[in-house]
Amino acid sequence: MGKVLLIGGAVVVVGVVGAGVALTQTSLGETLKARFERHEEAATVRLEAVGRSDVTRSVSAPGLVEPRTKVEISAQVSARIVALPFEEGDVVRAGDVVVRLDSEDLTARLEAAKARLKAQEARFRGSEADLAVALSDFGRKRELHDTGDISDVAYEQSENRYNQAVATVEMATADVEIARAQIIEAERNLANAVISSPINGVITTLNAEVGELVVVGTLNNAGSIILEIADLSDMLLMARVDESNIAQVRAAQDATVYVNAYRDEPFFGLVERVGLERRRWTDGTYYYEAEIKLRDNPDRPLLSGLSATAEISVQELRDVLVVPSQSVLDRRIDELPKPTVDGAEGIVDKRKTFASVVYIIEEGKARAVPVSVGPSDLAETVILAGLDEGDRVITGPFKTIVGIADGTPVRDEVEVEAEAAEAEALADAKAADAPTADPGS
Repeated sequence: MGKVLLIGGAVVVVGVVGAGVALTQTSLGETLKARFERHEEAATVRLEAVGRSDVTRSVSAPGLVEPRTKVEISAQVSARIVALPFEEGDVVRAGDVVVRLDSEDLTARLEAAKARLKAQEARFRGSEADLAVALSDFGRKRELHDTGDISDVAYEQSENRYNQAVATVEMATADVEIARAQIIEAERNLANAVISSPINGVITTLNAEVGELVVVGTLNNAGSIILEIADLSDMLLMARVDESNIAQVRAAQDATVYVNAYRDEPFFGLVERVGLERRRWTDGTYYYEAEIKLRDNPDRPLLSGLSATAEISVQELRDVLVVPSQSVLDRRIDELPKPTVDGAEGIVDKRKTFASVVYIIEEGKARAVPVSVGPSDLAETVILAGLDEGDRVITGPFKTIVGIADGTPVRDEVEVEAEAAEAEALADAKAADAPTADPGS
């Protein structure tokens, strides 16, 4: 029985092979064979029809994500930190106490200022009493001098004592004002021992520890930055626009922002301000700063300092002829067929070295078609002249089209796949019709 089955299987294989050989001997088989032999050296390419679409031209600008509002908390008095109620990353509200400084010395200074005020007020009252005595004496001496009862010397001495008493009162008055101002300063310093958050936000940086001595800054020396608070609900991209593109960027333009930390999908924003001063980046390049307001996305919080790239929409074109950008190639004009160049008057500038072309298929070969191109985005390029809507151009594969030239044998991948499917179907049909040996014979 096993021998019978083996023999039967062999007969089936022979039958199928025989069917294939028989197929090649028919007129249809000869046609398919000739078709494959004719195209075996042709490159398979992908074609797409020229269509109409909307194209947005954009300017690319890298940058860093920063909060619109960020404050640095530093001390206005020199003292040691006794409490830091919040940690880095904590959310704070305006008015929350974020730093407490040692207030013992500050309290003592306030008490001393109050004591000085009392002393100055006492001196002021004493000077007022002296002034009253001097004024009374000066009045009597003036009357006696007018009647000739005292000498000029005695009168002048009395007048000098009065003027001196007036000056003493004025000095005492000033001392009292100074003492009061010192109390105000001491009270303010004491109040500055408790530092509150001026905004709603998040503590993004904490630079100090409890027990450290904070130093007050001066004109030439920066003070101690204890912590930083930022409002992460209102974020900006500080984009660096190359000086060659800055003339196209304006406020109110839309922007698509690609943040490195969120590669799955972009953020969207709006240009709010374009800087007027050229700046220099760390790599030596020059740029202008554009502030882009990013739309809030609670599901994807943005952190201060994230790297990102903005595509700023500077021009929108509606219902224009477009082709895939990779299908537009630059070719040397002297390598293109002369009839092709002569037939593209107004499109090919013979004074230049290169011309923009796309490729179509004519009689199984690639033919270069010069085109005049307009703006392009990341995927499509606008065609201003050289093609009509519905024309089919070669768009891929990329490795094939970069090396393609006028006259290169090519085939449409759709036709190749259809012919392969047709040949396979015919082979299957012929194999099904081939006679097979009876396993039982």
